[in-house]
Amino acid sequence: MDPPEKPQKRQESIELPVAPDGGYSWFILVSCFFVFGLTFGVVKSFGVFYVEIHQYFETTAAGTSWITSITVATIHIAAPIASALSARFSHRSVVFMGGLICSAAVGLGSLARNLTELYITVGFLNGFGYALTWTPTVTMLGMYFEKKRPMANAFASAGECILTFSLTPLFQLLIDSFSWRGALLILGGLQLHLCVCGMLLKPLRTLRHAHKVREEERSPLKKGLDETKLSFRVESELNIMEMSDQETINVEVPDETSSLTKNSTRNPKSCKLRTGIQNYVDYTLITNGRFMVYSMFGVFAALGFFAPSLFLVPYARSKGIKEYQAAALMSISAVLDLFGRVFFGWVANLRLIKTVQQLTVTVILLGTVLLLCPLASTFSQLVAFSAAHGLVYGATVAIHITVLPEIVGVEKLGSALGFFMLIRSSGGLLGPPIAGFFIDKMDNYGTGFLMSGVALIVSALFLLILHQMSRRDQGTVTATNNAQK
Repeated sequence: MDPPEKPQKRQESIELPVAPDGGYSWFILVSCFFVFGLTFGVVKSFGVFYVEIHQYFETTAAGTSWITSITVATIHIAAPIASALSARFSHRSVVFMGGLICSAAVGLGSLARNLTELYITVGFLNGFGYALTWTPTVTMLGMYFEKKRPMANAFASAGECILTFSLTPLFQLLIDSFSWRGALLILGGLQLHLCVCGMLLKPLRTLRHAHKVREEERSPLKKGLDETKLSFRVESELNIMEMSDQETINVEVPDETSSLTKNSTRNPKSCKLRTGIQNYVDYTLITNGRFMVYSMFGVFAALGFFAPSLFLVPYARSKGIKEYQAAALMSISAVLDLFGRVFFGWVANLRLIKTVQQLTVTVILLGTVLLLCPLASTFSQLVAFSAAHGLVYGATVAIHITVLPEIVGVEKLGSALGFFMLIRSSGGLLGPPIAGFFIDKMDNYGTGFLMSGVALIVSALFLLILHQMSRRDQGTVTATNNAQK
């Protein structure tokens, strides 16, 4: 019997997109800037509408806060759907459609006859449109920038702060002139600019050549696995976004082909299906203890992240602060938020301490600031609180995503980010209504800030647990290496 032929290897040339880091990239940056502003900037400015809707429908604080909660939760939950639609169609078409949905949803919300209709329109449909616009645009920003990605992400996220600064007093002016219904209708027209942002998303065509060694004779399953691994490697490189520790990262995908091929002899179809699913959603992350601990941090942090922005204006109004002065508090917070993101993102790049340690400090400071809020009763005191809250909030937001690749590795960052946002959505959904429940029971908006502060302090405990787990794992690896020597 002749010995089996060894499979011959040959080298293939493949083409990978390369980030231009200039030229048309700046138009992508402008698009992302306004998408940040017209999505999360509007969410943070919605506290001005909260007061009017609360008074108009004569409902509870918890009932009114569900509008923002549903919006935030839908953005998180629908993000994977937006990514899948972008891969199936195009980033441009998905963002354009998202802009139309946002505009129509807010326009219909201006005709709402009860809170339930606002939940459906301004809450769910608008949040779904935000997911369709924000997720593909940020992905495109990561594709167009590589060397200048830190600067690009900083300027893009600044859109949230700058438009919050501008929109809050504008919304108050529109409400005074046209009522909250007229202001929502104008906001719906304003959100049509999201379609313009989508039209700027030109597909990236600049390519670079890479080489891949292939075997001539392979089973169909093994061939599919190699192609899957290659596409996953490319996608992992392109989807690394919003990371402040902007050092060069090498993506290494472990070779699992041999083990999967062995298992495929028994059930090749199920093995191939499992491999395909894991390429898009790495469900093995639920067995990663450090990732699950960090996800619990995300849940409790989200409980305290969104409620303060929603209740700051109503709290100021309850203390006798005039309407435009109350709206100005959000603008002050937005300015310090911008500074906090840029400055503390730069500090994180210096690597003076570990990122998780810096995040722990900022989260504890943020919780402490919120716990002190009920002590503020005059306009000057509320200005000091708004400035402190904006600064520490920006410092926290600037680095909390960058911990993920340190936990799971860059090769699993895409799936980890999706899972993290999905788990965190429960905190974003429940945070404002829980705060509203305490406000209704105590008849004091200050209790909402107390709840948020306590939630953030609790979330910091999970970061301390994560830090201890990381030290233990690092000690185990060091001991193993020493033993091998």
